[in-house]
Amino acid sequence: MLPLLTSDPCTSDEFFCRTAMDLWDNEQVAEAADVVIGTPLTIAGLVILGVVVRFVLHRMIDRIVRKAEVGVLPDRVGRISRGQGKNKASKPGGADQRDVVVATRRVQRAKAMGSLLKSVVTGIVVAVFTTMILAELSVDVAPIVASAGILGLALGFGAQSLVSDFLAGTFMIFEDQYGVGDEIDLGEAIGTVEAVSLRVTRLRDINGTVWYVRNGEITRVGNMSQNWARTVLDISVAYHEDLVKVRRVLQEVAHDLWDDEDFKGRIIEEPSVWGVQELGFDGVIIRVALKTAPLEQWSVAREMRERIKARFDYEGIEIPFPQRVVWHRGDESQPGAQPQDEQAGQPV
Repeated sequence: MLPLLTSDPCTSDEFFCRTAMDLWDNEQVAEAADVVIGTPLTIAGLVILGVVVRFVLHRMIDRIVRKAEVGVLPDRVGRISRGQGKNKASKPGGADQRDVVVATRRVQRAKAMGSLLKSVVTGIVVAVFTTMILAELSVDVAPIVASAGILGLALGFGAQSLVSDFLAGTFMIFEDQYGVGDEIDLGEAIGTVEAVSLRVTRLRDINGTVWYVRNGEITRVGNMSQNWARTVLDISVAYHEDLVKVRRVLQEVAHDLWDDEDFKGRIIEEPSVWGVQELGFDGVIIRVALKTAPLEQWSVAREMRERIKARFDYEGIEIPFPQRVVWHRGDESQPGAQPQDEQAGQPV
């Protein structure tokens, strides 16, 4: 007589089920052993493995972030900028202060990207190992995976602006386009950055108004705070003034400001008088330029204007004011009639 064939309740990878089957030769005991011992241990092993994988990936990200914090290119740029200036030894703190600012921005950018990468890694690890645990609990994960794909597709179409904001915010942080404390121009909104997130940028303008700008809507950024700035002043003088004397006076005023102890580190290069910029209606415009530390260009410009006004008054250099030439109708018929200055009342 042939023996009866019985179905094997255990698969090849169910260790505890097969062990119980070999010991007691009972299907119920084997299945119970797999459920009570095998499944919990497998789930615990998956949880531990997920934690280990997350820990290893986070450590790798931390190493990358530490390397990014040190950097290579910003140091080279700092050395080049220090070599370009004149009398840099007499300006203690200027180059060092810029190096500290650049290093701080680099560290902030690296940490922000590290935090973003860690969040992404954690989400992926949790999703993968949760699916594996559900599969171990005999849950059919195929509908879950399909639903996740459909949901992701729906979110991709329905939240395009949100995805665009997040992608733009990620690249803004990665490229260090601006950071907290920077003075930026976003087109319609101009002001100081108070907060930067992956979705929106918050800045406050000069009137105190707080602007919230979605990162996906930012098409251009003008940053007035990175590395260095420049004060450009257009000084107008009367046409009858000696331009050689005016240039000499402007150069002396700018050099005195450069040597002022209160402005050490704020003006980072020797100022220069670029010369005649324009022949205007009321006078000759001469341009003066001063390279300054970030966010110092406005205070330097105000101080420079004040000193130029005082020096021009001392030197007797005339700052022109608008004038108009008029003709009196009663004098048009008289031969030799002359135009007259409307303010002074004298012939021009």
